[in-house]
Amino acid sequence: MDSELNLLLKGIKEKTGIDIVVFSDGMKYSASTTPMREILAPSTKNFNGVYQDALNGNTYFKVKYRNAGLIGYIRGVSVVEKNYAFLVSELIENASGTELALSKPEYLKSVLLGECNHTQIQNFERKYSTPNKSCFVLVISINTMRRSEIADVLTSFGEDDGDIFTLMDDTHFAYVKFATDDANDYQSANDFASFLAQSVKEETGASVNIGVGGSVKSIFEVSNSYQQALMAVRMSAIMNSRGEIHSFKEYVLLKMLEDLPKLKLSESLEVLLDENAREIFTDTEMILTAEEFLENSLNISETSRKLYLHRNTLMYRLDKIERETGLNIRKFSDAVTFRLVTMLFKLIK
Repeated sequence: MDSELNLLLKGIKEKTGIDIVVFSDGMKYSASTTPMREILAPSTKNFNGVYQDALNGNTYFKVKYRNAGLIGYIRGVSVVEKNYAFLVSELIENASGTELALSKPEYLKSVLLGECNHTQIQNFERKYSTPNKSCFVLVISINTMRRSEIADVLTSFGEDDGDIFTLMDDTHFAYVKFATDDANDYQSANDFASFLAQSVKEETGASVNIGVGGSVKSIFEVSNSYQQALMAVRMSAIMNSRGEIHSFKEYVLLKMLEDLPKLKLSESLEVLLDENAREIFTDTEMILTAEEFLENSLNISETSRKLYLHRNTLMYRLDKIERETGLNIRKFSDAVTFRLVTMLFKLIK
């Protein structure tokens, strides 16, 4: 370990200009960037983090390197040396490559949750031969009664392309999909998610909801895609969205609104809507009709067909919405405003 640690300390000195001495609690070995006659131990071992010892003029720090507990120090006891000590200890720990004693599913879960540093993710990539390609994450909301069957389907999907998945909690899988050499396999992430949902349905009889995260350059950024996919699943539940596939891009505006104080949301709702119009947004039948109309790109015929409504009945409902809210959702601009008001209602309640 001495030679490896010496190389590491040398690299840190080259970047920072700081001379560093590191030794074990038992003082059995040491590493240093400067020739030394003796190791100067701190006047106390009962400290955590950083300790400045005015007696010998050193700033000490405790650090772990490859699971070994070490003590290091640099010369000086000012605020500058204290900040350097924090920096050096972090650099040593991040470069230590500490191997996590986790199973593959648990290790992947830690990566997705953003709990792993760069070196630990690098270890995961090497240990499990993870493809060095762009990827995205699907969060799959499941029925717990079919969990093992769904896991079997996900396993079969990932066999050829090196895809990986893990159970995040009782009701959610996370599936990491890597780019394939054949760009024509799937037109988009949503296309793949739809095919996966259909396969799960055919193989197990279970329906799943899938949140789709954005594409990232490599597994080192995969936690960002996971958070996006998880957000899509959560937001789709808030909006009672129909369908099985929910892209995070659909809910960016909703997420922005959610981050605002509820008082601000209420004020915006007051500006957009008269008090008399609120009945429309609490009428399940009217909201279902409006959302289906928006979902079908403001197409009267297609909406009538999907809702099993006579065209005249649909027209009557759209007229009533316009009469009560002042919004003619046959027009794109009013449809956007109506959608915004619907979001505000669901966030505030």
